[in-house]
Amino acid sequence: METNNDYRLRPSFGDSFGTGWSVMGDNFLRLFLVVLVVAILSGPTKIFHMNFNGSDLHNLPFDWHGHWGHDLISLAPLGLLAGFFGLIALLYSFLALPVIEFGSKMIFVQAVRKIKPDFELLLKGFWENYLNIILANLLVVALVILGCIALIIPGIIIGCRLVFVSYLVMDKKLDPIEAVEQSWKLTRGHGWTIFFMGFVSIFIVIFGLILMIVGIFPAIMWVSSSFASLYQSVINETEKPAEPATVQA
Repeated sequence: METNNDYRLRPSFGDSFGTGWSVMGDNFLRLFLVVLVVAILSGPTKIFHMNFNGSDLHNLPFDWHGHWGHDLISLAPLGLLAGFFGLIALLYSFLALPVIEFGSKMIFVQAVRKIKPDFELLLKGFWENYLNIILANLLVVALVILGCIALIIPGIIIGCRLVFVSYLVMDKKLDPIEAVEQSWKLTRGHGWTIFFMGFVSIFIVIFGLILMIVGIFPAIMWVSSSFASLYQSVINETEKPAEPATVQA
């Protein structure tokens, strides 16, 4: 899709972040709302994260050292409860959260295309394209994990080459296998750009956290807009009609 706007859509590191900054500025409130909603809906995956330390037992109203057997039994229901909520959080992270995240990425693409963001995309995936979203996310996670097991570097390469999967599932309505294959083709020649963008994005997010935490929202907005700009620029480059060959007399 060739877009008719004045954004500098070129598949390079500088142009992607520069365009991402412009996109964020032009759609600040809308994109801020998207990031805020995603942050809230991502909460259930973190609520049940617990850190257990044996020293915490000294603060409990029983003698841990003197009656450890009985106390272990009394703590068993708490362990089961924590396990149950942990399972719920895990299922939510694989069966619900990907729909929200994929939808949010498509909203950023709409912003790059100067289309009014459709907030329904955050939830529309539950009744449209749900299975493809879940399976595509699961496939990418599995491939990256397998790559990381193979000395980490292959996992980084796979993660970079499959960065467009979520966009393709939402934008082109591809199934998981097609999305993975197409992302691999589209990112050919752009691997280092994606890697450096991801690397720099880490520091952008960290800097946002340092700015009294509030800065994390603009940081995420900038990073998301930049990757959406990169995706659109690669799509434009790929779908650009070939110039007709000149016939020499």
